[in-house]
Amino acid sequence: MCTTGGACGYLLTMRLGVLDIGSNTVHLLLVDAHYGAAPIPASKLKMPLRLAEHLTSDGRIDDAAVEELIGFIRQGQQLSEDKGATEVIVFATSAIREAGNGEDVLRRVQEATGISIEVLTGEAEARMTFLAARRWFGWSTGRLLVVDIGGGSLELASGVDEEPDVAVSLPLGAGRLTRSHLAGDPPTSDSLRALRRYVRAEIAAATGRIMRAGAPSMVAATSKTFRQLARIAGAAPSTEGMYARRTLSITDLQSLVNKLGGMTAAERTKLPGVSTGRAGQLVAGAVVAEAVMDLLDIKELVICPWALREGVILHRLDRLPE
Repeated sequence: MCTTGGACGYLLTMRLGVLDIGSNTVHLLLVDAHYGAAPIPASKLKMPLRLAEHLTSDGRIDDAAVEELIGFIRQGQQLSEDKGATEVIVFATSAIREAGNGEDVLRRVQEATGISIEVLTGEAEARMTFLAARRWFGWSTGRLLVVDIGGGSLELASGVDEEPDVAVSLPLGAGRLTRSHLAGDPPTSDSLRALRRYVRAEIAAATGRIMRAGAPSMVAATSKTFRQLARIAGAAPSTEGMYARRTLSITDLQSLVNKLGGMTAAERTKLPGVSTGRAGQLVAGAVVAEAVMDLLDIKELVICPWALREGVILHRLDRLPE
């Protein structure tokens, strides 16, 4: 047992980095953290690489995207060194997980940078994100259901502890569905209807597993999609800080789906909180969000500022030697 305060290794603050290679962006987050405390952001770097849009006809990530990824990782390595990070965890999600040449991409990155990338399963994504939300909201929330809509997949996890009882990943990411189902700008009514049918069928097949775990006392959403939808519906802007309570109701979301579906991508960028890079995916994201809330009978959810990256950091801190 430690009795010397800061002399104990697990109480010393460390600067830790996590580099997240997602379907939409590649994001490096550096934090100051120690066991038992909330990670404090120290620096960040991100690039809208959109790996899933760089797939060839046979499902391989093209050479240009791989070179851009290598270039970003080198920038991240330099920033991490400059800022004094002692460790950087690098992981990838659905874009590399599902690419036909995913193993080759991993090899090329390691040869060029010396970095070994861990490819998370969809279930691992759900579990790490759940851990972040649980730590953020605490035990008093009781059974917690966490929903995350990424570029390539949808994650759902429910539980009363820090490990969820059930964790589900579905291929219903906003970027993926935009490319596969939505035609036109604004999207045609036929493509919207087909998307809605497909999404609801996929989610309905998984609702039994979620509901059998028990009704949640709180539902939390962690993704950029949900943050943008909540902002459009009137939630506090980012300038009010991460501790402002932000919610999204099913009633507001249902009206937003119809509104967004009739707008062009350029028109959506004029809405509060919507970035140019995400505007094209927002309709598909809203369709998925509405389906989740409707089929799981969620009247309101709370936006959680922590997500997968924070979950990975917390998981690493929990495993520091005492």
